[in-house]
Amino acid sequence: MNAIARLRDFAARRRTEERCGLCGAACEERHAHLVEAATALVLCACPGCAAVFDHSSGPYRKVPDRVVRLDLGLTDADWSGLGLPIGLVFLRRHPALGTVQAFYPSPLGAVESAVSPEEWEALAVRSPELRSMEAGVEALLLRRTGGVREAYIAPIDQCHALIGLIRREWRGFSGGDGVVPAVERFFAELRARDGGRS
Repeated sequence: MNAIARLRDFAARRRTEERCGLCGAACEERHAHLVEAATALVLCACPGCAAVFDHSSGPYRKVPDRVVRLDLGLTDADWSGLGLPIGLVFLRRHPALGTVQAFYPSPLGAVESAVSPEEWEALAVRSPELRSMEAGVEALLLRRTGGVREAYIAPIDQCHALIGLIRREWRGFSGGDGVVPAVERFFAELRARDGGRS
């Protein structure tokens, strides 16, 4: 087994050994997530801890599973006004600070930048459903790649999963052949969940 294969095997084992961020219990492959309200840190959660914090107040908030597709009709000028340098991004309101941050995927993980309150408010006027987005645990996921334009209110753990997917699939300088199909599959699954409620 070569070094790359050993690293992939190690990473696969680590994914199956995820532990609850609160009590340390082992988590199944598909498990709930909590967000620490003060820091916006996303934590894995066992069923017991997820049940304790199954509400929107307190020190931890459970990430809901709803997905809502939005029709924002963003133009190129709107995109530029938001200061978004690439065509894939999620915007999250910090649960404690109220600020809005944009996160972009990269081969090394998420790159973060600030979004102006005025630009965020303009988006909320365009799509009042954004006001229902729960700070910290949900995000506005925007895609403008390959002629496709999509916008969703999505669970924050799914947004981070997209970042991880791109890191995992990226090869070389341009991303290789695996990134685009993986992103397409991700958004196909997201579309299938549109309208779900936690």
